Amino acid sequence: MSNGQSSDGHRLSAVWDDDLAEYDFGPGHPLAPVRVQLTIALARALGVFDHDTVAVIEPEPIGDDLLLTVHHPDYLVAVQTGRPDLRFGLGTADVPVFPNMHVASRRIAGATVAAAKAVFDGDALHGVNVAGGLHHAMPGAASGFCVYNDPAIAIRWLLDRGVDRVAYVDTDVHHGDGVQEIFYSDPRVLTISLHQNGRTLFPGTGFPEEIGGSGAEGFAVNVALPPGTSDGGWLRAFHAIVPPLVREFRPTVLVSQHGCDSHRLDPLAQLALSVDGQRAAAVAIHSLAHEVCDGRWVATGGGGYALAEVVPRTWTHLLAEAAGHPIDPTAPIPQEWQDLAAKSTGGLPPLTMTDGEPATYRDFETGHDPANPVDRAIAATMRAVFPCHGIDVSDLG
Repeated sequence: MSNGQSSDGHRLSAVWDDDLAEYDFGPGHPLAPVRVQLTIALARALGVFDHDTVAVIEPEPIGDDLLLTVHHPDYLVAVQTGRPDLRFGLGTADVPVFPNMHVASRRIAGATVAAAKAVFDGDALHGVNVAGGLHHAMPGAASGFCVYNDPAIAIRWLLDRGVDRVAYVDTDVHHGDGVQEIFYSDPRVLTISLHQNGRTLFPGTGFPEEIGGSGAEGFAVNVALPPGTSDGGWLRAFHAIVPPLVREFRPTVLVSQHGCDSHRLDPLAQLALSVDGQRAAAVAIHSLAHEVCDGRWVATGGGGYALAEVVPRTWTHLLAEAAGHPIDPTAPIPQEWQDLAAKSTGGLPPLTMTDGEPATYRDFETGHDPANPVDRAIAATMRAVFPCHGIDVSDLG
């Protein structure tokens, strides 16, 4: 496996094809493909794909054999049939069936595998599929807008080609339950999910005591944050948990899911991040990939239902960061994109690339407050998993 180094240390394979927008549950469904289309349009308008460090690649079709490395055969048959079947989570309000569901879902998985392949083959340091991140899909059932679990399929693809260790970091507001379930007893995969507490939000899982199966204790990591957590608390939790564990694990490849439904404008959840905070998370993950695994980084989109106000900005920052050409947070948004967003969604588009927040945080190592709910969440995760990795937690009291 090549280290993928380009001459300047930055290279992005961005995976996109207009057909990826065919993953579409229909009018009124929160997971509207326009959010991804507007992301690609904004990235193009800002010249993200014009740099010589960037290649836009089309996903290659993948066969059912690759889906079967993660999903059960009877589930694939049910999806291919295209009829509601509640045994498999198909035909619910979250996952209504739609024409060519199997093909469209398989295409999303193929795009994330293409991003992973670009990194594995050394064609790119970083591979990004903003249409992916369908992390709720279970081996035998659809769940939470997700039919096939593309991050898990890409991770399995990497493992099956001899990659020793993969770290998966999930920043979606919802617990990354499907990816955790699939690798729960596999110590080759470290899954870390920072999300709103499952007692207050779907899918109702992701508590600190979920630490992995027999032989893989400590390799499932969950940070369950209280509703209302904003940039300072979220980034405090991220930096307290993610870098120490990823550094200890030393993955060969870092895979991340960048659901941006943690934003304060998101209609389906109750965290309170800004685009600035979400951008800071992408910067931190990018830096960590270079620190621990020679830059090998595969990133996906995920949730996010403020279709024009949040998703396109956050994921354009992700693409630009991965390209090695970050966008100035104060940069104005081109008028042509504003016109497109207004026409596409009927809403008022944002005018600048972030919300103008400082996105600062206080490091957990400087001291914690047991009365603070964010600090309690951080401490609970540390106590549950840090000892499994030989990291001392005696200073928590």
